[in-house]
Amino acid sequence: MQANAIGVISMFYARPFGTMQLAMLPRMKAAGMDFVELLVPEPGELDLDATRGTLAAAGLSVVLAARVNLQRDLASEDDAAHRAGVAYLKTCVEVARALGASIVGGPLYGAPLVFAGRAPAPVDEARRARRVARVVAGLREAAAFAAGNGVVLGLEPLNRFETDVANTTRHGLALVEEVGSPALGVMLDTFHMNMEDADIPAAIRMAGARLVHFQANENHRGFVGTGHLDWTAIARAIADAGYRGPVTLEPFRRDDERPGVPLAQWRAPARDEDAELRTSAAFLRAALETAWRGR
Repeated sequence: MQANAIGVISMFYARPFGTMQLAMLPRMKAAGMDFVELLVPEPGELDLDATRGTLAAAGLSVVLAARVNLQRDLASEDDAAHRAGVAYLKTCVEVARALGASIVGGPLYGAPLVFAGRAPAPVDEARRARRVARVVAGLREAAAFAAGNGVVLGLEPLNRFETDVANTTRHGLALVEEVGSPALGVMLDTFHMNMEDADIPAAIRMAGARLVHFQANENHRGFVGTGHLDWTAIARAIADAGYRGPVTLEPFRRDDERPGVPLAQWRAPARDEDAELRTSAAFLRAALETAWRGR
């Protein structure tokens, strides 16, 4: 049984990832990557035709990661922000078609908290129901557009400090099931699952056929294999779920251990870390190949 393709998030190398950074794609391939997960480019960041050609020349496929904010937020009670959220997801689908990507994942529902500078607050039942209804309506419209363009959307639950809409796999699945579109599935990230799901392998198996994208991240967001997550059990669960799709590595470096330095802050690389990336990918690939062979 063929194991999963393994790739890396573009911001491991640079953020923003613009035209000048396309020269890094062959490095990703040499580091053992099968694909790159690009943040959906903002207008003017990338020439889409040139990017598609450079990806093909490097032998890499591509997955897209959506970037939501308070101005494009399906959960917002502000109609303009809600409609902008729907329009943004449609734009993501159009970018995916232009780049030859079939998956757009991320916290599609919006409602960013900490990184938008907003503290979470209690939500009464009536408001909760309204917010969920807006999210479902927006996702239903975006998923219909995605289905017509051969693209699948992956809804990613985030931990409690980053959103108050979908934190667990069960939350994500509930939204996906309410929308009821084959063009919308769940995307899982083990960094967030480690905080919010009681049993990571059980949650992966619960997602089953509705799992459309997967990010393999350590509990501390370092390289896979350097933390406490049980990758043998996770790989077995991926195989049990029948998930044959891409698996993204998303390591965030933490090269300054002084107190008071924000760990959530993205840091540009100060040295070549391709060897560590290659080793991490080989570690995960071996676990996945072993899991698939055992089926």
